[in-house]
Amino acid sequence: MEIPVLLDPKSRQSLQAQIYEQIRKLILGGRLKPGTPLPASRALAGQLGVSRNTVMLAYDRLAAEGYLQMREAIGTYVSFELPEDCLTAKRLASAAESHGQDCSARRPIAFDGRAQAVVNDRRLAYDFWLGRPDPQSFPIKAWRRLINRTLVTAGTRLTEYRDPAGLIDLRQAIADHLGPARGINVGPDQIVIVAGCQEGLNLTARLLLREGMSVAIENPAYQGAAFLYESYRARLAPVCVDDSGLCVDELPAEGAALLYVTPSHQYPMGFTLSLERRLRLLDWAWHTGTYIVEDDYDSDFRYRGSPIAALMGLDSHGCVIYMGTFSKSIGAGLRLGYLVVPKHLAGAARTAKALLDNGHPWLEQAVMAEFLAGGGYDNHLRRIRQSYAERRDCLVDNLERHFGEVTVSGTECGMHIAWHLAEDLPRAAELQALAAEHGVGIYTLQSGAACDFGGCAYSERAIMLGFSSLNERQIRSGVERIAAAVDAARHPAGAAANLSNPLPATQRTRPELIHR
Repeated sequence: MEIPVLLDPKSRQSLQAQIYEQIRKLILGGRLKPGTPLPASRALAGQLGVSRNTVMLAYDRLAAEGYLQMREAIGTYVSFELPEDCLTAKRLASAAESHGQDCSARRPIAFDGRAQAVVNDRRLAYDFWLGRPDPQSFPIKAWRRLINRTLVTAGTRLTEYRDPAGLIDLRQAIADHLGPARGINVGPDQIVIVAGCQEGLNLTARLLLREGMSVAIENPAYQGAAFLYESYRARLAPVCVDDSGLCVDELPAEGAALLYVTPSHQYPMGFTLSLERRLRLLDWAWHTGTYIVEDDYDSDFRYRGSPIAALMGLDSHGCVIYMGTFSKSIGAGLRLGYLVVPKHLAGAARTAKALLDNGHPWLEQAVMAEFLAGGGYDNHLRRIRQSYAERRDCLVDNLERHFGEVTVSGTECGMHIAWHLAEDLPRAAELQALAAEHGVGIYTLQSGAACDFGGCAYSERAIMLGFSSLNERQIRSGVERIAAAVDAARHPAGAAANLSNPLPATQRTRPELIHR
């Protein structure tokens, strides 16, 4: 280990004194922390080009004053109890005061934004958090094998900068996947690899937005998109959704810089945008000059019927920018997603990505390319799609068992559903609190990474339930506890009995709602 000591042979101060003073300042300044070993006297003398005796005399003085501890056969260490602790405290107070004075004279930070609720650190027995893949579903054996095989042939790929748009093999594999899966016919030159959809949103905003521009967005919407556009100081124009998706008739007649939509599984309500509305939406975008940002975050999980082609697959005018991610199908820890842009935006998108981070890490891209091209991804999707469909059915069936007929949305696709609460049930925020008291995590729109711009018909009486990360036993127990929480609120005296022996559905008040 070397320490930053610089000697000035022209100084009036002796070399021994210079070494003493500089090491003392390093200790008091916190750069050499208590317990840190110092170089051996012979090593430091070689580093500085002085005699060993000069270093030893400086060390002896520091040890005598309590700054160092010298242990025979072990070495020299910074003392754990320094002689100037009280002076250090005074110095820190002075530095804090000085720092405050500096800050008051600085210009304000240009960035102003809010972070979306993407991380959930709650520790509950049964947590219906959203967008969380089953940790047991990660293809660990295949991934380990592909990593090992890829590293053998890595060559210079781990030590050199690569194409900022992403590994060409991965972009080609994604293009090949999107054709049959989403009806999108594109080449690899139109694809940019990104760190999930959130970076894709940032890139599109950088391409298309300036302060004061208008952004049309669903209401309610994904927080990550709404808060991002806020940070660009855009003017948000919320557009309501219903059970057929975005209400196209309510779009601004003058258009917008961009429109953000989640047409396959609207976040958070789970509605699917109908084909008729998709065509009208594309017509509106073409005539108003608006770009559509299509967030297809979990469309890999389609459970009922044939999927409607993605907006980009229906677009013949280059109005749509498509975003996909592997965060939901494999895992968010990989930070792998992709942006598909019209041909006329490909150059600008590539440049923006280069300026942002010079491209995504090579190893993860190479492994994913092999996983896609070799058929492993399709096999993985088939397996977990079946598992998630069974969990979705289990969730809805148990809601019906404990609460009678229920109205839910989002069952055709995705990893979560929205439960529309009957009038005899508590409001969403109250039900969330009651469930948490019984060890169950359920989520209102606001706590589930959604954004309500006001005037939203679903905010007070909709609960979001993710089912992908819980097995069927956990889902049954979780819903049972939700029912017990409701009974506990209605009949406090019977709360304990209800938790261990819940009443059958026929003995509960059954809401008069349309069955799913």
